[in-house]
Amino acid sequence: MRTAQEVRTSRWYDYAITVGLIGYGVVHLLIAWIALQLAWGKSSQEASQQGALEELAGKPLGGVLLWTIAIGLFALVIWRALELTYGGLDTEKKVSSAGRGVVYLVLGISAVKVATGSGGSSSGGQRTLSARLMEHGAGRALIVVVGLVIVGIGVRQISKSVTKKFTEDLVGGVSEVTILLGRIGYAAKGVAFIVAGALFCWAAIGYDPEKAGGLDTALRTIKEQPFGSVLLTVLALGIAAFGVYAFAWSRNAKH
Repeated sequence: MRTAQEVRTSRWYDYAITVGLIGYGVVHLLIAWIALQLAWGKSSQEASQQGALEELAGKPLGGVLLWTIAIGLFALVIWRALELTYGGLDTEKKVSSAGRGVVYLVLGISAVKVATGSGGSSSGGQRTLSARLMEHGAGRALIVVVGLVIVGIGVRQISKSVTKKFTEDLVGGVSEVTILLGRIGYAAKGVAFIVAGALFCWAAIGYDPEKAGGLDTALRTIKEQPFGSVLLTVLALGIAAFGVYAFAWSRNAKH
């Protein structure tokens, strides 16, 4: 207990959380950039967290940056684990904290895979798994459940935007601009999650594994709609807003 508390109050722990949230912001900015390219041209990268990491890998010092982001994200996993254990959270906040920890862990592992050259297409993997599951009735039902969970996550993101509940994650003086960025960012992420979840459900109902492809497929589906380029641009700017918000969050993170 004492060791854990010492970790939570150490300066290095603060630094690690700051680096992790900055890295989280960078990933969202890269997703936004890829989405903008997709909106107005052709993008060879997936408009997803995996695609963002692969985009970063191709930049100067990309490997160093990927390892730095990975370490920071793993620090965020520890942050959430300690919060769950010693934070005195209620059940709802425990579920939220655990979910965030899983997101950081998956993204951190992806960063390590890309840094070591063993990363692969996340959307392609999702489609393959979906195709296998759809061979069985129970598998199709499971895909619908997964889709509904993703939609629920999206609704929660939008709820955070409307109620400004995300400000509970912040301490110290926070500007109205930061709050506005957070509201825009959470709303944009919510829309993306809802579209992705709806596509999972539609894939199961229509027996079409190609539609169950995660964030990249969701954004490409938006691009295919009337005024899709404009809609995708607005969504990309919203995701970028979340990336900038994460930088402010890194300076005012409650832990």
